[in-house]
Amino acid sequence: NEDVTFRYSATQTVTVYTQNVPTVRLAMQHMSELLAKGVALSTESYQARTEFMFTRLNEVKPAMIEEATVNAREVAEKFANDSNSTLGKIKRANQGQFSISERDSQHPHIKIVRVVSTIEYTLVD
Repeated sequence: NEDVTFRYSATQTVTVYTQNVPTVRLAMQHMSELLAKGVALSTESYQARTEFMFTRLNEVKPAMIEEATVNAREVAEKFANDSNSTLGKIKRANQGQFSISERDSQHPHIKIVRVVSTIEYTLVD
């Protein structure tokens, strides 16, 4: 029958690697323009989801470790005061593990970077 209209379906994945996050986010906001032109968009493929990678850990690591050490000392001083002791030297310290996560599912470009450090002090009576 010559009156039959054929429809075709194709799948295309576009991968963008850039440090220019604002431009990528702006392009994502304009994806609805493709829908208006009849282009169907699908997010069914897990591999095609947008990911924002944090690549500056080495830049923030020293300041984070310093802050963790200061905070640990403040807590240790509180323990020492509460037990009528004096805070001694660091007995053992462990940098700990850094974790990087998305702030929430609506803001995957905003990252939370955490470090948990373990610092043991001696208490002197």
